[in-house]
Amino acid sequence: QVQLVESGGGLVQAGGSLKLSCAASGSGFSINYMGWYRQAPGKQRELAARSTADGNTDYGDSVKGRFTISRDNTKNTVSLQMDSLKTEDTAVYYCHADGLMKGPRGIISYDQWGQGTQVTVSS
Repeated sequence: QVQLVESGGGLVQAGGSLKLSCAASGSGFSINYMGWYRQAPGKQRELAARSTADGNTDYGDSVKGRFTISRDNTKNTVSLQMDSLKTEDTAVYYCHADGLMKGPRGIISYDQWGQGTQVTVSS
């Protein structure tokens, strides 16, 4: 079982910065995509940013140029530096990872979510 533990988040004024961190733990697993999604009240969950193991990154259109994702494959961690925050960035941010792991009958794929961390940007 792969577990994701998030840290960071909180309340910040518009224009400010926050950093989210996520660590994956478990045994016998590898990570393909690792990153962050967010869900604002009444809206669908959307991509904020994600990174592949070899460093390719994807960003949601609304965060490009303001958010930066970084990943440490040796520690199985991913961070999201959020700058120039806007009120519309207010959401629950979820860490996500997918990849392969050892199952009872061999290698299986997994798709795991963290518990979510609240980010609130005030005007």
